[in-house]
Amino acid sequence: MTTQQAAVSLIRAQSYDRELLRASLETLLEPLGGIAAFVKPGDRVLLKPNLLTGARPTKECVTRPEVVYCVAQMVQDVGGKPFMGDGPAFGSARGVAMANGYQSWVEDLGLPIVEFHGKRYQTVSEEFNHLLLSKEAMDADVVINLPKVKSHSQLTLTLGVKNLFGCVPGKMKAWWHMEAGKDRDRFGTMLAETARAVNPNLTILDGIVGHEGNGPSGGEPRRLNLLGASSDVFALDRAVVELLSVAPAIVPTVAASQRLGLCSDLDAIDFPHLSPTDLKISDWKLPDTLMPIDFGLPRVLRSSFRHFYIRFIKEPMGLYVKG
Repeated sequence: MTTQQAAVSLIRAQSYDRELLRASLETLLEPLGGIAAFVKPGDRVLLKPNLLTGARPTKECVTRPEVVYCVAQMVQDVGGKPFMGDGPAFGSARGVAMANGYQSWVEDLGLPIVEFHGKRYQTVSEEFNHLLLSKEAMDADVVINLPKVKSHSQLTLTLGVKNLFGCVPGKMKAWWHMEAGKDRDRFGTMLAETARAVNPNLTILDGIVGHEGNGPSGGEPRRLNLLGASSDVFALDRAVVELLSVAPAIVPTVAASQRLGLCSDLDAIDFPHLSPTDLKISDWKLPDTLMPIDFGLPRVLRSSFRHFYIRFIKEPMGLYVKG
C-alpha cells in the first residue's frame, strides 16, 4: 500500500454558474493548498478534460466547459500558462470541444486546444513497458486531470484513472482494446499503469451532474451535486466508488490500483471536508449489461474509419452532430 497518507477533498456543489463554481473550486482546493500549491508562475499546465464525443452535447457525456474555464482562470491567476488537450476516440479535441459548447469559454481566456501526438515512454511496469503516451501530456510542467463521473458499459465506472486513457493518442486506444481487452484484469492494469506514468499533479472530478446507466455516452444525466479533488488520482477514484455504493472489485481500474499497491485503504485517506459516507448515494445506475472490452480486428478497422471520417470530413464541414 502507499505509505504517504492521501488527502481527498469532497464537497457539495450545486451550480455551474461561473462565480458560484469558482467559489466552490476554491473551497475544494483550499485544504490541498489551493491551486498555487500545484502551479508556479510560468508553468505550462495541461488541462485534461473528458472530451469523449460531440454526438450527445446535452447528455453530460463530457466535462463541462465551465469547469475547464474556472480551473484555467485559476491557473492564469497564479501565473501559469494553461492549455487544453485530449485524445478523443472519434474526431479531434477541438472538434469535440466545439460540439459541446466550449468555443466562447476558450476564446474568452485565449485557452489553446492541442491535439495529442504519441511518443514511447519508459515505465516502471515490466508488463506494460514503453507505453505510447501523449508527448503534450508528458512534457507539460503540470497536468490537471478533469474527469466526469460516469457509468461505463465496459468498465462499470469511468473516473479519474480512466480519463487518463485519453493521453493514449489516436487509434492506439483501439489497439489496446484488441491486445488487452480479453482480460478485464489486464486491461484495468494497463489503465492503472497509464495513470501512474502520466502521474497527474491534480485531479478535479466534475460530479455536479454525472452520467449514469449505459455510459460512457448512452446513458442519461444524473445530478449528484458534488466535486472532488486530490493529488492522488487512485485515492480519489476509491473514494468516489465508495460514495456511489459500487464495489471496488467490479471496477477494473480501482481493482488494479489495489492489486498494484497504488491505492490507499479507505480508512487511510484523509477527508478534510466531507467523507464518502456524508455523500452516500445508494441508487446510482450502472450499465444494464457489461459489454466485452476486447475489440476484434473488424471493429478496430470500423473504429478507425469512423475516427478519420469525423475528423477529416464531418468536423471540417461543420457536420459534427448527433448520428
